[in-house]
Amino acid sequence: MRRAVRCSITLIAIAGLLTGCGSVDLDRSNIPLTRASLSTSDTADMTPAQRREHERLVASYGGAYDDPQLKALIQQVVERLVAASERPDLRYRVTVLNSPAINAFALPDGSLYVTRGLLSLANDTSELSSVLSHEMAHVIARHASIREDQVKQAVLVSRVISDVVNDPNMGALAMQKSRQTLATFSRGQELEADAIGVGIAARAGFDPYGASRFLTDMGKQANLRTTAFGGAPSTTPDMDFLSSHPATPERISIAIANAREYAAPGNGERDKAAYLSAIDGMVYGDDPKEGFVRGRNFFHPKLGFTFTAPDGFSLENTSQAVLGATPSGSEALRLDAVRVPGDQSLGQYLASGWIDGVEVNSVETLSVNGFSAATAVARGEQWSFRMFAIRFGSDVYRLIFAARTLTPDLDKQFRAAAETFRRVATNEAETVKPLRIRIVAVGLGDNVEKMAAKMQVPDRPMERFLILNGLDRDAKLHYGDKVKIVTE
Repeated sequence: MRRAVRCSITLIAIAGLLTGCGSVDLDRSNIPLTRASLSTSDTADMTPAQRREHERLVASYGGAYDDPQLKALIQQVVERLVAASERPDLRYRVTVLNSPAINAFALPDGSLYVTRGLLSLANDTSELSSVLSHEMAHVIARHASIREDQVKQAVLVSRVISDVVNDPNMGALAMQKSRQTLATFSRGQELEADAIGVGIAARAGFDPYGASRFLTDMGKQANLRTTAFGGAPSTTPDMDFLSSHPATPERISIAIANAREYAAPGNGERDKAAYLSAIDGMVYGDDPKEGFVRGRNFFHPKLGFTFTAPDGFSLENTSQAVLGATPSGSEALRLDAVRVPGDQSLGQYLASGWIDGVEVNSVETLSVNGFSAATAVARGEQWSFRMFAIRFGSDVYRLIFAARTLTPDLDKQFRAAAETFRRVATNEAETVKPLRIRIVAVGLGDNVEKMAAKMQVPDRPMERFLILNGLDRDAKLHYGDKVKIVTE
C-alpha cells in the first residue's frame, strides 16, 4: 500500500491544495470519488502490458464512453486521416473517455484517447480531425516512444534513490517530480505535431483551419476555468491537455500559417451538421453515476453522500478529489477520501503529521449528522487551514478549507459547510439526471442572450454558450442555425 508524501504546510498555496499535496494515491489506500466501470473492447490485439496501461488510463478517466453514432463518426475521420498520413501502414485504436476534462493523448502503440469533454468543445469534423491528427503526429514522429523511454529511465532513477537512501518517501517524491516533468511533450514536439497534424487533416480533405479555431476555443475555456478558480493554475491530472497544449497567440498564429500552406480560408470539409448530430445527447460535465457538481453542491449517489460548499465557491469534480475555490483565489477547499485504521481516532489522524503546522490544542471531536468526526486548525506563513475528518462507513473523508486569513467569521462558514455533509436518501439518488449537450435550431427572434438563457449550467451561462459554440459576444444567430446548449 502506497503512503502519502508528507508536505510542509508553508509550501501549500492554492495550487498545492488543489493538486493534493499530502494526499495518498488513489489505489485501495485512498478511495476515489469516481468509481467507474471499465470497457475493454477492441483490446484483443494488445500485449498484456499494453492492456494493463490501457485499463489504467481508462479507469482513471471515468471509464469508456459508449455511443455508437459518435464512435462511427470518429472511426470515419480516423480512417481518412490514416490514409492521408505519412504512415498509412500504422494502426490506431481510439477510445472515448467518460470524463468532462478536456484531454487527448496518444500511446506509442497507436492507442488514441479523447475525452467527451474535449468532444463537447469541438464544433465540426475539421476541429475533431485537428485533435486526432495532432495525436497521430506524436505517434508518427515517435514522440510518444521517446517519452516512454524517458519515463522508464525516471522509474529506474527513483528506484535507485529509494534503495540507496532507504527512504521510500524520497523515492516517491522523485518519481512524482519526474512524471510531472515528463508528462508533457516539449514545445518543439508540440509545434512539430501541430504542423504534421495540419498537413494530415488538409490532405484528408478537412478544413486545415480547424486547428486554429479549436485552439482559440480551448484558450477561452482555459481562461474561464482559471478565473472561476481565482487564478489558480490548471494543474490537476484531468486538465493535462489545457496545460500541455496552451492556446497561446503565437501557437494559434503558427497554426494559421501552417493551414495557409495548404488552402485559403473557406476550403476543406467542416461538416458541422454531421458532427453536431453525433454529439447530440452526449453527457456534459460530471456523470451523476460518478459524482457531480451542481452549483455549490456536490452529490455522489453511488457513494451515498452530499455536501454544500460555502457561498462564493466554484466546485470541480476530478478523479482524485472535489476541488473548490473563490474567484479571488483567497480561499480554497479539497474533499477526498482516505483509509484510517479503525483503532486510530480521527483526532489522532489529524494530528499525525501528514500535514505540518497542526495546532494540537485545536483538535476536537464532534458529530456531523450522526457521523463521527474531528476537526483541527493548521497554520503556515501564508495560509491557514480548517480541516475535517468524517468517518462515513469504512472510509474517512477529508474536507480541507484553506484561507489567506482564517478570520472567526470565515471559520464559522467553513464549519457550517462541513455540517452539510450528509447521507443521500435513496429517492434523491433516483431523481438525479445528467446534463447533456442538446442540439437545437435557432428560432425567429433568437439571439445569443436568449439561447444562453436556456443553458442549465451552474454559472456563467453566456460565456459557456459562446465558448461551446465557438462564437464571439457580438455574434449574430440566423434562423435555422444549429447550436449547442446544455440541459438535462
